[in-house]
Amino acid sequence: MKKIAIAAVLTAGLALSACEANVTDEGEMPSMDVDVSGDAGELPEVDVDTADVEVGSEEVTVDVPDVDVTMPSEK
Repeated sequence: MKKIAIAAVLTAGLALSACEANVTDEGEMPSMDVDVSGDAGELPEVDVDTADVEVGSEEVTVDVPDVDVTMPSEK
């Protein structure tokens, strides 16, 4: 169980370190009035630079051993 937790933390750390985000506008909380009318607020603007990932494939031939299985006879 601890190994799974450690693997999850390491995976999350790798995922979070793979991109860089810069907040360009802080945003604003909604302002509310007593009679429940108000301003909707504003979401922050974020400029995200993700990691460049190159994916490719390569054909490989793998030698697989021949395995003979002898099943026990039923009695």
